[in-house]
Amino acid sequence: MTDDKKTTAPASTLTRRDALKGLALTGAAAAGGLTLGPGFVRYAQAQSSAPIKIGFQVHRTGIGAAYGRWYERTTTAAVKLINEAGGINGRPVEVIAEDDGTDPKRGAEVVEKFATQHKTDVAFGTLFSHVVIGSAPRAGELKLPYYVVSEGHHVASGMLNRYTFQPGITDVKSQVQSMAPWIASNLGKKVTMIYPDFAFGYDHRDYFSAAMKAQGGEVTTLIPVPPTETSFTRYFPNIPSDTEVLYHVMVGPAVLTFVKELGEHFGSEHPKLFGFIDSLEAVDLASPGLEFLENSYFWEAFPRHAGASPSAFDTFYREKVGVDANGASTSDPADISTYSHMFGCWETLFILKHAMEAAGYQGEADRAKLIEATEAITTIAEGNEHPQGDKVFNGKTHQVFGHQNITQVKSGKAEVVHRTSIEDGMYPDETDYTKQAL
Repeated sequence: MTDDKKTTAPASTLTRRDALKGLALTGAAAAGGLTLGPGFVRYAQAQSSAPIKIGFQVHRTGIGAAYGRWYERTTTAAVKLINEAGGINGRPVEVIAEDDGTDPKRGAEVVEKFATQHKTDVAFGTLFSHVVIGSAPRAGELKLPYYVVSEGHHVASGMLNRYTFQPGITDVKSQVQSMAPWIASNLGKKVTMIYPDFAFGYDHRDYFSAAMKAQGGEVTTLIPVPPTETSFTRYFPNIPSDTEVLYHVMVGPAVLTFVKELGEHFGSEHPKLFGFIDSLEAVDLASPGLEFLENSYFWEAFPRHAGASPSAFDTFYREKVGVDANGASTSDPADISTYSHMFGCWETLFILKHAMEAAGYQGEADRAKLIEATEAITTIAEGNEHPQGDKVFNGKTHQVFGHQNITQVKSGKAEVVHRTSIEDGMYPDETDYTKQAL
């Protein structure tokens, strides 16, 4: 057993164990660009040749299928890279995938199957927030570490449990808070929102409304749409004529229909458009019928189009997952990736790798050590393992904070016009999972 320690995160609401001071940690976590909080003791590793089993809860069917396909492709690429570098604690990583149908009830059943049938070490990968909310309680009951790649505020809000983490992708509250000042200053302050009628959409409704109010703006009209809707024209007459900004975020297989019908409704005369790229994930921005999006704006966590000067880390990541500079599959230019979300699988797997190594993880008996090692992470450096950018992790709320990008559509591609700071998206803690029993 060693006694190595790490420095704290910068002073903020995210600092853990404020009274303690630390030294730089050497070893696996440092090599991966991670900083562990002071007071965390790294554990020695026992020897085992059995694989580390990761239960991959994937949306192969249902409204999340487009995301699930790319989540699976990204997960496969990351695990290949991890295994080529020696695996985790010298052991190979084995992924066991189960389709949850993008359904909360099936999600809970999949989690139970991982724990009781497959005997996986952790569960990983869930995207859609209603599935996370339906699955996480069962993971907590089974004491199965559950690493989600969602965006809802459900983790950081304290709704879930100590066994559930969101360490590789930011949440909606942070995203909208960091972008609202730019929207209010550049596009307008009188907003109509069109959003999916489930938990993810409610986060947009609640937190963007509050963020715009803080900027002196107002969300005057809310238009919820069922995520399984296939035609949207009946909703558009509810958009007031004095709307300055139309904020849209839509999910599911009918996103292209949504955006095309929006264009047909407005023609060339429409409010300023600000969308979350969710409305067009897996859809080519240059698709016929989307011409009205020219000069409109989108939120992107990781810009789909590489631009003229991509980072070396972005280039490395694209090559490994098989995505070209336009965000399409290198084997099929018509197959557009879910680039702004799927990186979360890649980054979460590397977080898991280094947390397991810091914990000396060997099996189920070490799950408590794994939870504590993940909670001890503070800062995450940009690199091949974290190509989207540097981040700060809050061990109390189990949520990561990072940069956001606002892009503008120009000639069928999206160019970055604004990148937020990490601090722009930080907010006071709403929970402290570390106080819960393991």
